[in-house]
Amino acid sequence: MDAKELLKFYAAGQRDFSGANLIGANLERAHLVGVNFSGAYLAAANLSRAHLTGANLSGAFLHRADLSFAKVNEAILTDADLTKANLQGASLVKSVLKGVKLSGSIMTAVNLRLANLEAVNLCGSDLRGINLRSANLTNANLNWANLNGARLSGAQLRGALLNGIKLSKAFLNGVDLNSVDLDGVNLSESKLSGANLSGANLSAANLSNSQLRVSLLARSNLHAANLSGATLTKADLCEANLSKADLSSADLNKADLTGANLNMADLSDADLSEASLRGAYLWGANLNVAALRGADLSGASLRGAYIEGAETYWPEAILTGATMPDGSRHN
Repeated sequence: MDAKELLKFYAAGQRDFSGANLIGANLERAHLVGVNFSGAYLAAANLSRAHLTGANLSGAFLHRADLSFAKVNEAILTDADLTKANLQGASLVKSVLKGVKLSGSIMTAVNLRLANLEAVNLCGSDLRGINLRSANLTNANLNWANLNGARLSGAQLRGALLNGIKLSKAFLNGVDLNSVDLDGVNLSESKLSGANLSGANLSAANLSNSQLRVSLLARSNLHAANLSGATLTKADLCEANLSKADLSSADLNKADLTGANLNMADLSDADLSEASLRGAYLWGANLNVAALRGADLSGASLRGAYIEGAETYWPEAILTGATMPDGSRHN
């Protein structure tokens, strides 16, 4: 069957083209809403800017097919082979892609909002600027994928593999990343407000200039992480490990750092106004020029801390039972 015959049959009301041989067919801008291409052979087919909303492409062979800027919303692509396919700018909103093969495919600026990508292998994929808002990425393989600037707010990432992933300038507001391993990952300038990172491993991660307002980071590992210039207003950092972390110029206004480990952390020029640092460890921490107005340092240990320029705020901070830089105990 060639493209002309297909379009003729479609115009006559036929929708079932399952198993059809359409290898190399030119269907550019074709209107094929609700078509059944399950198990069809569409290798190297030109489907650029085609309208395939509601289509059934389950098990279809789309190796090297051109789907750039195509409308494939609410479609079924379960177990389809899209190896080396061109999906640039395509819209697959609410589509099902479970078991789909995407190795070597071009996915720049694809819209996969609310799509089901459960257990899909996207290892090493270039996903810059992709829209994955509220998508299901449960158990997906995202190792070494480039998601810089991607929209992932509300996405489900439970069990996803995230080793070596790039998330600079990504949108991750409200995402549940509880206990995930993001060791050394680049999250600079990312949006993580309201995200759940409790118990996560963010050791040596780059979170510079990121937005983490009201985020949950309790008991997370942020050892040697770069949080310079980050916004952590009202963030929960209870018992977090921030030893040797760079928090210079960070906004920690009203943040909860109760029992946190900040030994040798750089808090120079940070805003800790009204923050809770009760029972926190700040041995050798750099608090030079840090704002501590209204900060609660009850029972905190500041032994050997650097406080040049921060003493101005001591009268406005709560220091009951705190161990001061010189080793003395504050009344």
